[in-house]
Amino acid sequence: MKTLLNIIWLVLCGFWMALGYALAGIVMFITIIGIPFGIAAFRIAGYALWPFGRTTVPRQDAGVGSLIGNILWLILCGWWLAIGHIVTGIAAAVTIIGIPLAVADFKMIPISLLPLGREIVPVKAPLPRT
Repeated sequence: MKTLLNIIWLVLCGFWMALGYALAGIVMFITIIGIPFGIAAFRIAGYALWPFGRTTVPRQDAGVGSLIGNILWLILCGWWLAIGHIVTGIAAAVTIIGIPLAVADFKMIPISLLPLGREIVPVKAPLPRT
């Protein structure tokens, strides 16, 4: 099921959002100070292309640098990427088949606002009942 959702997501929402993250990454790579932000943007672009079956978790080694970086990211790129997720989420929620896509879009808003100090990991399959 997640593969089907990922394919539908890629066509309707994922390509455009990944393009936004890639653009943000390219802009961030212009300066040396922005390189960590560019890396984070490209990492999230991959997540935006194929989000079902993956989630984000806080990194244990995140510290003050991540906090300061997130504030700068929020000011420079985060707010307009979050607006992109809101717009595509509302558009996806118009149809019944798009509701899971809208939920995924809305779940990506926090990482679009504050990406540093987070890690993208696969969702573990539930253990079978015995």
